[in-house]
Amino acid sequence: MKRSLSFILLIFTAFFCNSCSFSKLLKSNDADAKYEKAIELYEHKDYSRALQLFDQLIGTARATDKSERIYYLYAYCYYNQKDYTMASYYFKRYATNFPNTKNAEECQYLSAYCTYLDSPDYSLDQSNSTEAIKDLQLFVNNYPTSSHVPDCNDLIDKLRNKLAEKDFKLARLYFRMDDYMAAIVSFNNILKEYPETDYREESLFLILKSSCKYAEKSIESKKKERDLKAVSAYNDFMSQYPKSKFVQEAKDLKEKVDKDLASIAAGKNTTIKKNQNKLIK
Repeated sequence: MKRSLSFILLIFTAFFCNSCSFSKLLKSNDADAKYEKAIELYEHKDYSRALQLFDQLIGTARATDKSERIYYLYAYCYYNQKDYTMASYYFKRYATNFPNTKNAEECQYLSAYCTYLDSPDYSLDQSNSTEAIKDLQLFVNNYPTSSHVPDCNDLIDKLRNKLAEKDFKLARLYFRMDDYMAAIVSFNNILKEYPETDYREESLFLILKSSCKYAEKSIESKKKERDLKAVSAYNDFMSQYPKSKFVQEAKDLKEKVDKDLASIAAGKNTTIKKNQNKLIK
């Protein structure tokens, strides 16, 4: 028991002395000592305390040969603490301030990657996703032969699919609210903006379904025009996804539209015959 208590007391004393020593260093004007300690703390993965020292050094070290390393490790301190907003900002500043160094490529990539990591769930505001796409594409343009390019393209695809998911859920909401015209426009916009999206098949099907329901609820004078658009939507869907899980439902919808068009045609023929009989009389 005595040995255990002595050991605990020893650790506590060492910790207390170390804390006092660090506090004194923070208040001192010895930039070299701060720099050496910051490096030591960083190498021991004590990013929080290393960051405190780098924070004091980064503003005064611009004209020194240590400036580059301070900026580099400062950004990494934020990165290792998962503060991706700040990490992205300082990686970008490093790439801007030291464009010709060996770490410039890495830092520009990490700046974009951190913005990607800050991208929220699809249901939230997607400003970060849009910004990440822009930054990742800028990296690809600046470093087309980089080993990071495949990763950038993969991340861009993931972000674009997230944006497509957000738009798809909104378009589907219009459909469920029976706002079929808004649903048709929204689904078509998804196909134009994200032609390779995972939601392409279902979007085409819901354009067909929305077109059919829109025609069904239309006034008589508009029915034929809208039924024909539904037929066109059916042909688009079937030409691209002939083996889709929605095929049978699509065929049922098409059959109903064909009956409507046949009924409209029959009604017009009856009217024509009546008018001809009147002329004969």
